[in-house]
Amino acid sequence: MWLVVGLGNPGTRYAMTRHNIGFLVVDELTRRLGLTFKEKTDYLHCNGSINGEKTIFMEPLTFMNRSGSAVKNIFSKNNLLSENLIVIHDDLDLDPGRIKIRKKGSSGGHKGIESIIQHLGTNVFVRIKIGIGRDPFIPTEDYVLSRFRKAELPEIKEAVVTAADAVEAIIKEGPDKAMNRFN
Repeated sequence: MWLVVGLGNPGTRYAMTRHNIGFLVVDELTRRLGLTFKEKTDYLHCNGSINGEKTIFMEPLTFMNRSGSAVKNIFSKNNLLSENLIVIHDDLDLDPGRIKIRKKGSSGGHKGIESIIQHLGTNVFVRIKIGIGRDPFIPTEDYVLSRFRKAELPEIKEAVVTAADAVEAIIKEGPDKAMNRFN
């Protein structure tokens, strides 16, 4: 069984912000599969299947910096292995729209990933990082919560579709083959 987590912040205020790109990818996957979310106290979730593999799709409702508590909640209830966890999130250090898959590592300063590592007690899980770039004139906290500019939307939409394809490839072919294909 796999758990696919898109990171972001709940509510319409944050809907199309850079920090919510993980939500956009999970929304793309659930749209493809015709799934509908159910709400629990601290997350949205739905069950589906990719390539015959049971897959849970999740969006934490705890806000980015506390994502780990919601992930641990659903993780524990389903007796999942950390190797079968895929977390999709924004990355300031990648060019906008660029995708990078990693199988383990530090948080790289990303508070959502940091929270998940802390709550699960491991850094061994797959991450799909989607580049959002930086703006040297806007403080980081403001930049990640800003909406995409109109000119960026085609590139971001393409990245969302590609990241959703990467999730499917990870589950179908394994992380190593997906890394060779998408990195």
